[in-house]
Amino acid sequence: MWGEWWVWMAAGLALAVGEVILPSYVLLGFGIGAGLVGLILLVGGPLAVWLGGSVPILLLAFAVLSLLAWLGLRRWLGVNRGQVRTFDHDIND
Repeated sequence: MWGEWWVWMAAGLALAVGEVILPSYVLLGFGIGAGLVGLILLVGGPLAVWLGGSVPILLLAFAVLSLLAWLGLRRWLGVNRGQVRTFDHDIND
């Protein structure tokens, strides 16, 4: 089951929907990683045969692709700096 492309695509879609519910760009990175693994398995070739032959290698590829997707999203969307608000007076005074 782990070597089927549609399982990874469904997981990617579920994680992308989860990102809409819980916006934090974490689930989107995992969703993109799962989608890329599904795409590799769908296209086929020697890489897909090598990935589909072993579950640990498949999960490692998913983890690496998810990390790269998360880092790319973080770089593309940016990090919100200066979001901490400081107050120098009491609002109730």
